[in-house]
Amino acid sequence: MTDYLTEVAEFAAEFRAEDLPAATVDRTKLIVADSVAAIVGGAAEPEIGALTARLSRTSNGGSIVMGTGETVDPAVAALLNGSAGTFLEMDEGNQFCKGHPGMHTIPATYAASAGRTVSGPAFLAAVTIGYEVGARVGIATNLRPAMHPHGTWGAICAAVGVGRLSGFDAPQMRTLLNIGSNMCLATSRPTMLEGGTVRNMYAGIAGQLGTLACHLVAAGFTGERDGIANVFGRVVSDTFSQAAMTERLGDRWEVARNYFKLHSCCRYNHAALDALAIISERHGRVCEPSNIARIDVTTYSLAAELDNQGPANTLAAKFSVPFAVATTIFNGSSEVASFTWDAVRNAAIQDLAKRVFVSEDPAMSAKLPEARPAAIAVTLQDGSVLEASTETNRGDWRDPYTESELRGKYDSLTTRLWDKKNSDAVYREIMNLDQAASLGPLAERIAQADRSIKISAKDQDHD
Repeated sequence: MTDYLTEVAEFAAEFRAEDLPAATVDRTKLIVADSVAAIVGGAAEPEIGALTARLSRTSNGGSIVMGTGETVDPAVAALLNGSAGTFLEMDEGNQFCKGHPGMHTIPATYAASAGRTVSGPAFLAAVTIGYEVGARVGIATNLRPAMHPHGTWGAICAAVGVGRLSGFDAPQMRTLLNIGSNMCLATSRPTMLEGGTVRNMYAGIAGQLGTLACHLVAAGFTGERDGIANVFGRVVSDTFSQAAMTERLGDRWEVARNYFKLHSCCRYNHAALDALAIISERHGRVCEPSNIARIDVTTYSLAAELDNQGPANTLAAKFSVPFAVATTIFNGSSEVASFTWDAVRNAAIQDLAKRVFVSEDPAMSAKLPEARPAAIAVTLQDGSVLEASTETNRGDWRDPYTESELRGKYDSLTTRLWDKKNSDAVYREIMNLDQAASLGPLAERIAQADRSIKISAKDQDHD
């Protein structure tokens, strides 16, 4: 009888790109486009710019740091792009693994393609399968409550994606899984609640370590007999389901069960914001801040944890239901601009956030992971109450956003740095990846988009 690890390794190494269902390929292309948008949008943040400037001085290579025009070693590119893509809390995710497989897979896999002849279908297969294997580890385990899921099983996503492009066979892939599992970070969940922006590096570090894991395999390093079960069943968790690793493997695809985000904050906020949108659709600006006495949000346990009424910075604001609700009401939007420092420092938003109260409903918690419910009650100054609820979140596999909505998000994020013409060209290349003989045209479009930033900056300096 084949053990689960051998089965997963054989799947990761041997599943043929041409056997991926067309719908799965299409979904992966959307995830790639969405992730590129999150990376480029995040690259506009000052911390990412400063870190890129420092690391690019000491790293040589041909892998691009999107949104900057810098080229560095693939492992450093995985670090910087993965971190940039996390910064705005706009990257896609998967509710069943309780994390963000795309941003752990795509930066490292794309960085590893530099200098190699990689077809579009081969790249999409590497992303899909890296996403699949890492997400299944997340599904199979139950991380300790004090841990943040970023940077844990995500190193396996990156390792498998890069391993596919490296041509690893099944025995090498098995070794890679045993080494990659030992690259798990000791991540701290309170960072997200307290606004510790080191948390924004976890996915990038996982990409860097996943890339390193492939080098270790190629250099002859070995791992333990079953690193995945030991690390994710004993070290960072007390439970691990081997059956979850192979259930419908190659038939049920985790990219098809992903979610996309239009709210620029932690997804645990989204149910409350979706319910708030229902109230706004019904009642319009009756929900003006001055007309609100208090707001009560009832939701599931993970969301109820985000109850901070006075977040310290922009990251903490993205992990605060009171702030997310308040800034969305005040600005009429939950996009990136509603979670900036200007929003965090806005006295009117701060005042309204202090009138938003969050509590857990155990019956809602019992519906996880299939549902992400919330109910919201807005009590107005005249004593009347406006109520709405939702069982799931917009953007998930049961209530998906349209491609037009996702394209709008792509445009809004990429044009933080790229001009519209170059942004459109990159999008077209991504959507054509399943027909592309190589990644060269996409790489050139991204490089051209980045060159346009520098040209624009020089023009502004000249003016």
